[in-house]
Amino acid sequence: MNVNRLKEIVASKDEILLHYHGIPIWIDSIDESSGLAKGSERGAHDTSRLIPFDEIEE
Repeated sequence: MNVNRLKEIVASKDEILLHYHGIPIWIDSIDESSGLAKGSERGAHDTSRLIPFDEIEE
């Protein structure tokens, strides 16, 4: 996913559905320098992981 679009989604007050390998996810933060987003599976916020931007789908 494009980093600018990912920033818009993270800043949005709307709930925008994202997927990582077909799994619905929630993004907590992004790190532009590494190209990774910190996120978790929806409904499982206690298990976050680092996800490459290019593996996130809208």
